[in-house]
Amino acid sequence: MELEYISPKKTVKNLLTFAAFVYNLSEMKVVISQESLLESLKVVSRAVSGQNTLPVLGNILIRSQGKKVYFAATNLEISISTSCDADVKNEGAITVPAKILTSYTSLLEKNEDIELAVSAGTTLEIKSKSSKTKIKGIAADEFPSIARVESGTKLELDNKHFRSAVHQVAFAAQENSSRPILAGVYFKTEKKELRMAATDSYRLSERVLHLEKETDETSCVIPVRAVFEADRLAAGDEKMSVTIGDNQVMFAVNGTELTSRLIEGQFPDYQQIIPKKSVTTAEISREAFELAVRRVSIFAKENNQHMKLEFLNDGTLTVSTDATEIGEEKTTIPVKLDGTTNIIALNSDYVLDLLGALGNDEKVLMKLEGKMNPAVFSPPKGKEFIHLIMPLKM
Repeated sequence: MELEYISPKKTVKNLLTFAAFVYNLSEMKVVISQESLLESLKVVSRAVSGQNTLPVLGNILIRSQGKKVYFAATNLEISISTSCDADVKNEGAITVPAKILTSYTSLLEKNEDIELAVSAGTTLEIKSKSSKTKIKGIAADEFPSIARVESGTKLELDNKHFRSAVHQVAFAAQENSSRPILAGVYFKTEKKELRMAATDSYRLSERVLHLEKETDETSCVIPVRAVFEADRLAAGDEKMSVTIGDNQVMFAVNGTELTSRLIEGQFPDYQQIIPKKSVTTAEISREAFELAVRRVSIFAKENNQHMKLEFLNDGTLTVSTDATEIGEEKTTIPVKLDGTTNIIALNSDYVLDLLGALGNDEKVLMKLEGKMNPAVFSPPKGKEFIHLIMPLKM
């Protein structure tokens, strides 16, 4: 038997050909609808920060596996991941600048399939019927790993009630606070209740949600931005699962997961500042109250939003501000008064925020103990929501 002589040059060529074949097998290639691609990019890009020191944090990780394409983004504090069905030709992964890819995809035809293919390791080729482009990316192995929260306290929330609670509570947090604990929303579970609270030390909101199943007792503080992002994810779906771990929390809605770190520290014991009694209780039309405060706030801006509320024994509430350089305002609205006359000064912007959080409620209940005690607001019926505003000096 004769052995075929293979020259060194031919051997090298064969090795290079085989290496290229293996390399191409590892490079991602998928066909996906424009709608699915764009929707997935929009969802995860919420976790991308524009102020990143690491370039890869401005990218979205795209990974094809099985019959799905997985997308993920993170700013190292919150992470969002999702997936959608696709025709996967080759499995692989790459990271691509979020803003460029999302903007480009939004300009493609809505009813066409898009081919995504990785070439040369870090270039994403995008092909459609009418266009072809290349976007420079970064290798997937440089993207931070995103850990799922597998164990901890698990909750099932009704999205409608959760979104209502976020609307009524999260605005009271102070996102850029020098005290990190005030830049979060307090979650406390006990039996069949979830208590959510937030404060910036000048105002406080608390909302209680009733759970279908009894759960473990636990508490944590979640960054307010993560809570707002969870609120967006909850739109258009009925249920949300929440898993609270030792130092992370995960919100999951219909295949999309948002993971966030928890804020370390002790949340203020706010129960101590909630007045246990009141001498004045007034039921006020929310719409009339809001219009009165809006008019007063035009002038109160010149006086650090200082606004006076005076409850009179003739069943009226006078809303006013002191004279400023641009003028003054005083308006009177009827109220249903129970108790003694009273007067207090509050920040007009804080009152407007509270009235906006009450949504479609026709009435608002306001309780006062004295001009140096917090004003307590709540709906006339139910004890699920309470809001406190600290008084200003008269």
